[in-house]
Amino acid sequence: MSSATLQSILFFIVAGLLEIGGGYLMWLWLREKWAWWVGALGAFIIILYGVVPTFQPANFGRVYAAYGGVFVVLSIFWGWAIDGVKPDI
Repeated sequence: MSSATLQSILFFIVAGLLEIGGGYLMWLWLREKWAWWVGALGAFIIILYGVVPTFQPANFGRVYAAYGGVFVVLSIFWGWAIDGVKPDI
């Protein structure tokens, strides 16, 4: 596997965790009535998520399409690990 491929995979994982984590913090703030700073932290993390894809070495369109699949898989694992929702068929 090439260095660029490994770098892309790392950026996919980082971007996914930032997007899901930031959205989760926003959810906790707005829906679960957590403190305002939790929402502010979530917003900051989502801003970081917007920056991470700019470091991808590959073409944006291809990268973004592939990222969608990574996001879905990370979301399933996030729900399982953080919310305790076991994946089903």
